[in-house]
Amino acid sequence: MPLYDCMLLLKPHVKQEALMDLVARVGKHVYMKKGVLTDMKSFGKVQLGYGIKKLDGKYYQGQLMQMTMMTPPNFNKELHYLNKEDRLLRWLLVKHRDIKYGLEFFGEDDGKGELSKFRSNLYEDEDVDEDDDDDDEYDVNHEERKED
Repeated sequence: MPLYDCMLLLKPHVKQEALMDLVARVGKHVYMKKGVLTDMKSFGKVQLGYGIKKLDGKYYQGQLMQMTMMTPPNFNKELHYLNKEDRLLRWLLVKHRDIKYGLEFFGEDDGKGELSKFRSNLYEDEDVDEDDDDDDEYDVNHEERKED
C-alpha cells in the first residue's frame, strides 16, 4: 500500500473537540479500508497567503493538520465527503514517491565503495606545493620590458 499525506486546513475558530472528531472520522475511514494511520501533526494556526472565501466569510487564517497514512490506491476517490464538510477550508491528499536518500540510494554493498572512491579522489592532490607561484610567467614579461 502506498503512503499518503492528507493535509486538512480548518477554519480558525473550530474547537479542538470538533477538529478531533473530523480527524477520527477520517481515521475510521482509513481503518475500514484496511489502511493504517502512521502519523499525525498539528501545525496550529497559520497565516494564509490569500483569503479563502466561504459562505460565512473570508478567512486569512486556518488550523493546519497533517495525517500520514498507508491506504489502498483507490482511497483518494472515497474522500469526496470532505468537500461537504463545513469546518474545512481546504484539503489535499498527496502520494509519497519511492525516493531513497543517503546510503539507501547506493544499496548495501555499493554505498561503501562509492563513498571511499569519492574520499580518495578528494585527497589525491596533496603532493602539490602550495608555495608554487606562477613566477615563470612574470619573469618573461620582465625580460621583454628590459629589452625595450
